[in-house]
Amino acid sequence: MCGIVGYAGKRNSVDVVFDGLKKLEYRGYDSSGIAVIVDKELQVRKKVGRLYNLRSDILKNPITANIGLGHTRWATHGKPFEKNAHPHTDSTKSIAVVHNGIIENYIKLRNELLKHGQKFESETDSEVIVHLIKRNYKGSLLHAVQKTLGELKGSYALGVLCKYEPGRIVCVRQNAPLVIGVGKGENFLASDVTALLPYTRDIIFIEDGDVAEITAEKVIIRDIRNNVKNREIRNIRWSEAQAEKGDYRHFMLKEIFEQPRTIEETFRGRICPNEGRVHIEEIGLEDEYIKNISNIHVVACGTSYHAGLVSKFLFEYFAGIPTEVDIASEFRYGNSILNKKSLVIIVSQSGETADTLAALKLAKSKNCRTLAVCNVVGSSISREAEYVIYTHCGPEIGVASTKAFTSQLAILYMFAFDWASKRGKLTKERLKEYLSELWEVPLKISEFLKDIKLLQDIARVFVNKRDFLYLGRHVNYPIALEGALKLKEVSYIHAEGYAAGEMKHGPIALIDESMPIVAIAVKGRVYEKMISNIEEVKSRGGTVIALVSECDEEIVGKSDYVIYIPKINEFISPLITVVPLQLLAYYIAVFLGCDVDQPRNLAKSVTVE
Repeated sequence: MCGIVGYAGKRNSVDVVFDGLKKLEYRGYDSSGIAVIVDKELQVRKKVGRLYNLRSDILKNPITANIGLGHTRWATHGKPFEKNAHPHTDSTKSIAVVHNGIIENYIKLRNELLKHGQKFESETDSEVIVHLIKRNYKGSLLHAVQKTLGELKGSYALGVLCKYEPGRIVCVRQNAPLVIGVGKGENFLASDVTALLPYTRDIIFIEDGDVAEITAEKVIIRDIRNNVKNREIRNIRWSEAQAEKGDYRHFMLKEIFEQPRTIEETFRGRICPNEGRVHIEEIGLEDEYIKNISNIHVVACGTSYHAGLVSKFLFEYFAGIPTEVDIASEFRYGNSILNKKSLVIIVSQSGETADTLAALKLAKSKNCRTLAVCNVVGSSISREAEYVIYTHCGPEIGVASTKAFTSQLAILYMFAFDWASKRGKLTKERLKEYLSELWEVPLKISEFLKDIKLLQDIARVFVNKRDFLYLGRHVNYPIALEGALKLKEVSYIHAEGYAAGEMKHGPIALIDESMPIVAIAVKGRVYEKMISNIEEVKSRGGTVIALVSECDEEIVGKSDYVIYIPKINEFISPLITVVPLQLLAYYIAVFLGCDVDQPRNLAKSVTVE
């Protein structure tokens, strides 16, 4: 995954592009580069490492141009060396290309070009694109790009500059994110809307197969056969401040603290606790279909997969619908039993995750209904799914997902309670009770976040441990998985999440005085079982950090550290229990000096397989 920014207008494109790349650095940060046209000559600057290396180079040797392309890279083919950084140019330095994606047939194309005497400067798959465009160039950059697309297989978002057409950018989208920003006397392109918010909120979400020409005055979108395509201009309401850190040290911390608001925004207008009603008609599923759903498959990756695991408990317990949860990359290669009464729910923050998108397309091919839970309006998954419901998170910049996870959970809770009611599994009174509990969640998280000093203190105690074990049962088993994942992602500490009942089947062998155990033991049907697990740990010399319901005195003498959360119904508790685990991971990573917002080897949205 990589980030692309382009500009054509009256401003200095270097400033606009660099500003946009800074907002996209979460998409890749092993190298960066910029290409501009000055006096009909192509100038390219590239640097390995973080974006400030490129900025430092530009400040030492300033350049000014009214058109430019920039790129921040997350390596897939070729190590993070300067020669592998984008933009790539042809041998005559007349054409420059930036690329996000993977060219699956690049070896074949590269060998063909080598046979014809072409020399390559990099190890990347992307470089074949610029040499093909140069070979196909006969006076029209648009036609050269269109012809080249017929030779490529894979996924790609492209931006292309040519010194012979100095006022024009040609861009392409195929299974990789790319949007166009529309301004007055200026136009933009970027991998993500957030890069464009300081300049415009009028956005075109171009579609797969679109080839766009961008100049300062206009945007024309065509397909590979040169047919003009009309695409809607949408006004995006995200504020620029939503994409900035504000007073927080890191985006991750800011986004953890935003969760009361983002959960409330996701609920707002959709649940009516006093009336005992869920209003999600926006997805268009008929009541009769809901009553007759035969089975549900929730398909997702990473943190979104953990949200899906929680939903399995909800759909089966409340709505009585058999539910499977699949990792998207595995769903594609299985043989899931799907029919017209099946529903496949795709969960994705970005809406661009390659494996999840491929799983969605497979599900559609089996003639079952598909429903996307997504945060990004106009993303590939949101357009590909039959139905879509958006979380109301705003931009999530931290690579380790926090607020998107709880908003996904919020949506899945609404589905479970609404469908349970429509299937006659939940009375009106019980529905009111559960909706009231949901409505209280943002306030309870806010109360918890008022005093987090204990979490900082615990993080200091355990900052030098190299292994953690997270235990949970029932709906909090997936939260144990998510807590362990967060710690791994941002601190690089080995952590495992386990169903607590499995402890005797292997993990108990790991327990000694050096192994911290994080146990989620809120009041509910499995509370006594969790107490037994904690006692097993303590009898073997383990150190226990217990996450419990407020006023729970029984557990004090059984645990070394106790973190209290507000009382909440056990089924709804995952919306709250995850928050202290996010904070624990955050503070341990901070005390270790890790790059919390941009962990090594990770990217925000995995847009290649």
